Amino acid sequence: MIRKLLGRGEIFLFLRGRVMAWRRFRYGLKHVHSTFYMGSNCEVMSDLVAGPYSFINNDCAIQAGVTLGRYTLLGPSVAVVGADHRPDLAGVPNVFSGRPEILKTLIGDDAWIGHGSTIMHGVTIGRGAIVAAGAVVTKDVPPYEIHGGVPARKIGERFPHAIDRARHDAMLAGPVVHGELARGLLDP
Repeated sequence: MIRKLLGRGEIFLFLRGRVMAWRRFRYGLKHVHSTFYMGSNCEVMSDLVAGPYSFINNDCAIQAGVTLGRYTLLGPSVAVVGADHRPDLAGVPNVFSGRPEILKTLIGDDAWIGHGSTIMHGVTIGRGAIVAAGAVVTKDVPPYEIHGGVPARKIGERFPHAIDRARHDAMLAGPVVHGELARGLLDP
């Protein structure tokens, strides 16, 4: 029913584009690709860098110094946090401790961060890696590994065969792939 109302998706894509134009303006996002999408109720710093088709779902909190690769997915309620205060200063209350230098956080191409995960500042999530829902990532996640838990640790490999990983690497190294976006439960 809804698919018929939206036709082949032109209205959906037009409205999605207008919503994102407003959000880019509202948050001062000058370094995100035109195909980047961010859901509602997000808190995102204006220095965010986001590649083609990267996606931030609803209710995410992304602090300063974060770069998202192309095709990167952040599930609902993901937080990239940390480096807020200097708890190592004896005799100074946290509220007055100031902030340390901002560490860069990189979430690589085609990485997928599950619902409610927390990524600590300064961490690198490798290309094609997956972080399970609810995980707390305190250390780098190598490419194509699946990590979960508190604190996050390796629980699997995305591609168990080297040929599949090589094929995926070749696709990610090539030109941007344009495809049909997943639209959720609206599709028949």
